[in-house]
Amino acid sequence: MLKMTTSQPLPNLKLTSPHSSAAANAAAASFAALNAQLCYLDDTDRERVRLAYRFADAAHLGQMRKNGEPYITHPIAVAALCAKWKLDANALMAALLHDAMEDCGVTKLELVEKFGSTVADLVDGLTKLEKIKFTSREENQAESFRKMLLAMSRDIRVMLIKLADRSHNMRTLGDVPRSKWARTATETLEIHAPIAHRLGLNQTYQELQDLCLRFLRPWRYQTLSKAMAKAKLRRVDMIDKVRYDVESSLKEAGINAKVVGREKSIFSIYKKMKEKKISFAHVNDIYGFRVVVPKITDCYTALGVLHQLYKPVPGRLKDYIAIPKNNGYQSLHTTLVGPASITIEFQTRTEEMDIVAEVGIAAHWLYKDKPVGSHTTGTGQEKLGTQWLQSLLDIQSETHDASEFWDHVKVDLFPDAVYIFTPKGKILAMPRGATVLDFAYAIHSSVGHHAVSARVAGKVVPLKTELKTGDAIEIITSESSAPGPIWLTYVRTARARSKIRHHLKTLAQTQSIELGQLLLTQSLRSQGFEHLPSYVGPDIAIWDKVLKFTGNRSYEELLADVGLGKRIAPIVASRLVAQMVARGDKPDPLLMTLERFDSQNHFSYGAVSLDGSEGGSVQYASCCRPLPGDTIVGYLGHGEGLMVHRTECQTAQRLLTKDRERFINVDWAEETTRSFDTGISVTVQNGKGVLAKVASSLASAEADISHIDMGSEHAHDIAELHFVVAVRDRAHQQATLERLRRTASVIIAVPDQTGVAD
Repeated sequence: MLKMTTSQPLPNLKLTSPHSSAAANAAAASFAALNAQLCYLDDTDRERVRLAYRFADAAHLGQMRKNGEPYITHPIAVAALCAKWKLDANALMAALLHDAMEDCGVTKLELVEKFGSTVADLVDGLTKLEKIKFTSREENQAESFRKMLLAMSRDIRVMLIKLADRSHNMRTLGDVPRSKWARTATETLEIHAPIAHRLGLNQTYQELQDLCLRFLRPWRYQTLSKAMAKAKLRRVDMIDKVRYDVESSLKEAGINAKVVGREKSIFSIYKKMKEKKISFAHVNDIYGFRVVVPKITDCYTALGVLHQLYKPVPGRLKDYIAIPKNNGYQSLHTTLVGPASITIEFQTRTEEMDIVAEVGIAAHWLYKDKPVGSHTTGTGQEKLGTQWLQSLLDIQSETHDASEFWDHVKVDLFPDAVYIFTPKGKILAMPRGATVLDFAYAIHSSVGHHAVSARVAGKVVPLKTELKTGDAIEIITSESSAPGPIWLTYVRTARARSKIRHHLKTLAQTQSIELGQLLLTQSLRSQGFEHLPSYVGPDIAIWDKVLKFTGNRSYEELLADVGLGKRIAPIVASRLVAQMVARGDKPDPLLMTLERFDSQNHFSYGAVSLDGSEGGSVQYASCCRPLPGDTIVGYLGHGEGLMVHRTECQTAQRLLTKDRERFINVDWAEETTRSFDTGISVTVQNGKGVLAKVASSLASAEADISHIDMGSEHAHDIAELHFVVAVRDRAHQQATLERLRRTASVIIAVPDQTGVAD
């Protein structure tokens, strides 16, 4: 929600003098300033917080902030922000100690010994990974946030402390060199502010956005601030009149309400002006009112009173009480036409909803008399954000790369939602832009994996259909359906994306293991042994020695590496043979002779038979598009699996001169299981309907069109068309060409020989 005021004043952009307020600095560095806010804790907890303060003060002794203040003022400020959310003693202690591990060399073991494992885990979740060497700053940032978000999914206090830390750093950003403003503010705007919004901390969200604008666009920020101040002076009488009229009307209706005026945030005004390309004078909903009432029924009664008082704007009523936002926010929103035709938004909510609207998931602590260590139990405020936080663990279990994990998480940081219904009438909130396939994965991963289509309002729609609020969705599944790479383009949610990628990786791993086993077996045969040693019983000793040689952690990993080309099959086979011979096994000379030489008496390691069913571990090169009937070779790329080329392919010939040991013999099986892409060039006499005639001929030849390239130049009398079509083999391709040549308007039809040597 964009229209909440911030409770903290924005920092001055001017650098402050290190000696301007020594007394204030000393006071801030003392524990007394924080202790005054800890009245909700008992004496024992306050003493624990005091001990943490003393430890942090000693650890940061001699360290100063950019403005000349003692560094300890920063942890105290962070802890004070956490105290406003009434966080427990462990969280406040972690806030005071959050930089101790990173900046002072304090170890996690020390923190465990002095303050317990809970505090140590919180601090560890907040600590950046500065000591680990990464290939780039982006990778460092991704890994840091992966660690922090996973810690947050286990204990939400990690993120609350982190957001308090970032809030204070942004408030004091004017003290650091201007060259660092853009990077820090951009990171805050792209990462921290959306997380605050996702967790319902709208007050923090608003403040961070405004601070980011202040440091990213200082001139625009100052201009808008002055314009808002002037507008407020001009409309102060109107604002007072509206408040009085609303309070009087609600009182007459017997509703005990608190009416609070609020201003649209500077950032949201800037965003609206930019998106709609309008001037400040045309932003007519700068001011609004919040109506806080005792009960939910009073919200709807108050709404009726407001609609009788002022005329509502059609289409601007939103009921977030019946269907809350997916960050837990609840309110009734309505926009009315007030005095002087000024549009005013009213937000009506209960006192409990009001607190949740301000501090989101932190409201859990505000409603509890005793400290709570986890957000994952109970009801009400305790469950705010739980579904998203739990999804972080699900994504991490399937995504071990930090950058990929962060890409998944960023997808879910934008809380605009559509609300849809399951067949049983349950309401689900999905991100705007989510598709039927996203919905299927939201129900269960097995439903997503086997989805084929969906039924919306009785009509069958494809998986990529975008969801709309109010849709009632029924997923249609089939056991034969399975995720493919194209599905990644259909989905919007991180959960669906991670599930699909995990399935594809698992499938690719299985296929690579199967190919590796085949390659290793054939290499072993060329050295006189018909079968691989089994990975059970006495043969395990042989494999253990081979794994030690290759550096692989398991038998399956070694086979996958062979299948992906990371290990050369003959080399691994030679090591296996050495171990087998050492224990007394003898090679078969006849088998060795048969396998090592082909019909042309060329040295060979045995040919891999291909029928097109190999999956992702075997790829058919797009540079030459081999077909059954062509003579082919196989190249084991570095981690790319087996790439099949035509023997005369220019790319294959270049690789052969540089990387000969990675080539293996491959051959076509007697029967293939699918069609293969091939290129065809067709020169035509241009005219009306010529493309339809060519396409019809291809269809008659049972050659499915995969791609058409008509060129970028304007068509003249003669035009050249390039097709990629699917055919069964070289004979089918030739029959297709013959049919094309008999088609009216076709002058020439030939194979596309791009990438093939003459």
